[in-house]
Formats: sequence, structure tokens, C-alpha cells
Amino acid sequence: MASFTRILEDETPSIAINPRNKYAKINDNIYGGFTEHMGRCIYGGIYDPGNPLSDESGFRKDVIDAFKELKVPVVRYPGGNFVATYHWLDGVGPKEQRPKRPELAWLGTEPNRFGTDEFMKWCEIVGTEPYLCLNFGTGTLDEALGWLEYCNSTQDTYYANLRRKNGREKPYNVKYWALGNECWGPWQVAQLTKEDYAKKAYQWAKALKLLDPSITLILCGETGYSSWDYYVLKECVKWDVHGLGGDRTKSLIDMHSIHIYTADKEHLPNATAPRAAERAIQMASALIDLARIENKVPPSVPRQTICFDEWNVWDPSRAPGEEGAEEKYTLSDALAVAIFLNAFIRQAKDMGMANIAQSVNVISPLMTTKGGVVKQTTWWPLLLFAKYMRGHAIALNVVSAEYSGRTNPEWIRGTIETPYLDCSAAISEDGYMNMAVVNVHENKDFDTKLEGLKTEKVEVFRVTGENVNVANTESEQKVGIEESRWNGQGHFTFAKHSFTLLRWKECE
Repeated sequence: MASFTRILEDETPSIAINPRNKYAKINDNIYGGFTEHMGRCIYGGIYDPGNPLSDESGFRKDVIDAFKELKVPVVRYPGGNFVATYHWLDGVGPKEQRPKRPELAWLGTEPNRFGTDEFMKWCEIVGTEPYLCLNFGTGTLDEALGWLEYCNSTQDTYYANLRRKNGREKPYNVKYWALGNECWGPWQVAQLTKEDYAKKAYQWAKALKLLDPSITLILCGETGYSSWDYYVLKECVKWDVHGLGGDRTKSLIDMHSIHIYTADKEHLPNATAPRAAERAIQMASALIDLARIENKVPPSVPRQTICFDEWNVWDPSRAPGEEGAEEKYTLSDALAVAIFLNAFIRQAKDMGMANIAQSVNVISPLMTTKGGVVKQTTWWPLLLFAKYMRGHAIALNVVSAEYSGRTNPEWIRGTIETPYLDCSAAISEDGYMNMAVVNVHENKDFDTKLEGLKTEKVEVFRVTGENVNVANTESEQKVGIEESRWNGQGHFTFAKHSFTLLRWKECE
């Protein structure tokens, strides 16, 4: 939450902060990841047998270390568009018996050398929770129930015993399950209308929660501001005790998924584009409330949250999906990523999860080579947020000049502000204050008054570069983290085209 007051560009900006103004717990799951069978995300990314950098299971150790460094709490799998023709049984059991299949989402071949048990083992090594997406394209409800039984059941039943036969006695206890992926999209195999999807999702949800009432089910939304979102929420966010074994305190649907990618060839429309994601969260939140009101869901039933399970900067014209979508990110893109993350902090009361798409090689901040990993420009703001922007969100009052030019999408203008200083703040459990500030202006530093800051020791972490077009490569890292200290006196200067994280503890 940040109130905004617009001033002229030559006036002095200010940011007011008070540690008592906590308004929402930040869910650690907003720093979630996403691994899809697409390009080099799985094969050559997290799984690279025979590479000297891989362990005995074929998992890249440098990639595991990177996930641990980010403290990634949850990872979505196996898609994405891929999931619409994925049958989980193809990917379990002896590898030499697993079939190769045509892969229709990205027009490749799926060897199924990496499947459910490999992913679960990898998650345990990383220290992250799995989040599985169900096949709503060519899949069946029986198949979905079988996957849930395989992963979670302790009973003496067929799929639980198949898991034991494949070497895993204890259940995996997968908590998060998505009811399909982008089922609204014309690119999907077996695209659904909103009417057909809502009916199918509701019936699947009842069956899945009868099998395992402890799971969290995520509804397939669109952008958060579409007629699809309105309709499926209205039809599925209901209070149905029949599908919950008579439990009158729960709902079938726990979260609502939305997806937004942004990009523009010009810096300022590119860097400010994630403001659309923030407005989308606000609109999706209102649609959740509307569905609960119209369906008379009692306040005692926990309110559904938003699962922003695909977000990132992505320009498909420069990184086509069918060619692996290996984006080369600039400093401008890194600033856009920081504004995405600011939005998730500001809207913390509505955010149940967010998953950067994707975590390795495919439109990713992390790229693998035969000899190591390259941390792209977008890695550095993500790392700073994941390390420090946890705990509770703090309300801010921001007084700043505003970018007033073209936006992408165009509808940003008039629906949400685009300040040159984009800010969020958090107080961590250990009492540290953390303020994240993006100065998107390409040419102007802002000497800024910080109201309410009471300390003489401020840690400063800055991500910037020579210009907004610089990028990191295997041979040259032009963007990283610059660390310094500030005494908290006078004004603080937020440098042009930079992301800055200030960290301090209040004086007693």
C-alpha cells in the first residue's frame, strides 16, 4: 500500500515511512518459481545428466545452489502450456520403459526422463514445496485423482502402491494443485469456453477434495480483469459443504490464478508496464469479493487469494517460445521486474503466491552453460527482494514526479499512476526495515527526503548500470549489486535508472 502525490519534476520528492503502519503479512510464496518442460528449463537446466556440474541424480548443483540462495519456497510444475497434453504416468517407473511423446505446446519431443518422482526429489534437495498443475486439456478426472493418490495417499490403494513400487514409501504431501493452465487461450490444446471450464473445474474440485481435503486448489483465471475471471469466480467460489465432507468452514477453491507478461522496446513503457499487473491484482481481488457476496459465502470461510503463477518480462518476438524463449535481459527489464515485486508487496493482503516464469533458461534470470550459470540483470532485484522483503508490508506515502508518456498496455494511463519513484516497504521478523525504490527515470537522479527514518546506519544495495540497455553475458557482468552504507542524515539520492534497497534498524 502506497499513497501517491504527484509533484513537478523539479520539485523535491519525499517518502514517508512509519514501522507501526503494518497492514498485511507478506506470504513468502510470492517468491515462487516455475519449471516447465519447455526449451532448456528441465533438460539442460535443472536436469543435466553427464555434466560434471550435476550430482548422481543428474541435477545441476549450481542451479540447486541458486534456488537455495533465493530461498524459493514453492515451484510450479510441469507447465504451462505443456501440461495440456502431459500424462503423468508416462513419467514414472523405470526410465528405460518410459515412452517418448510428441509435445504439442512447443512442438518438440518429450522423452519423459524427468517426471514426478524426479521433480519431488529435486524439490526436497532444494528445500522447496511442489505445486502441480493438472492436465485440463487431454487429461481426465480419473487421471487427476490417480496423480493426487500417487503423491499424497497413505492407503493400501493402487496408485499409492505404485508410488511405493517406484521406490517411495512415504507420501509427498503435495499441497498446491492447479485446475488447469490458461484453458481460455486459443493456443491451448482442447481450449475451453468459460462456461465449460467453470463446470469442469467445480466438479473436479469436489472430487479432488473428497480424496484429500487438505489440498489447496487454484482456479485457472486469465489476467484478473477479464470476463473469464468474472465468470469462473462467480461459478466456482461457492460454499458447498457437499464437496467438503460437510465441513462448513472451507471452500472448494482456495486461490485464483492470473498471468501477465510485459515488454516494450522503449525503456519507460517497458519499466512501467508492470503497473498493469498491480491494477490486475486489485481488480481480481474485487471480483473475488463480488463472487463471495453474490454467492453468499459466509465471512467465516477463508477468503480466496490470488496466485500470480506466471509473471515476467517477455517479448515473444525476440525470444519465441517454440525456439526456447531464451531472453537476454537488460537493465530496463531488471527495473520492470523490481516494479512487479513492489506490486506484490504493496498488494500483500491479496497475494497467496507468485511464480516467476520461468526459473531456469526459459525467460529466466538464471541461464546455464556447460561450465556454470549466468545471472542475468533480472536476477539481482529478485535476489534482494527474496532475501530482505519478507515479514509485514508497511504503508508508505510517496510524493514524486510522474512519467506521463505512452504506456504498454495503453489502459494503464488513467487507471493507475506511474511515478518515477516506485516504492514498497517491509519490516522483517528481526525488526529490520526494508525499503525498495525503483527510479525509472532514464536521465535524472532524485534527491529525496525520507520522512520517519530514525537511524544512523543504513545498508544500501543498488542495482544499476551504464545505461538501460546493458545486459549480462557469460563473459561480462555489467549489472550486479553495489553495496554501501549511509548515515541516514539529510536527503538520499536515488540514482537514475536504478533499483535501490535500503535496510536499517530503528534507533531505540
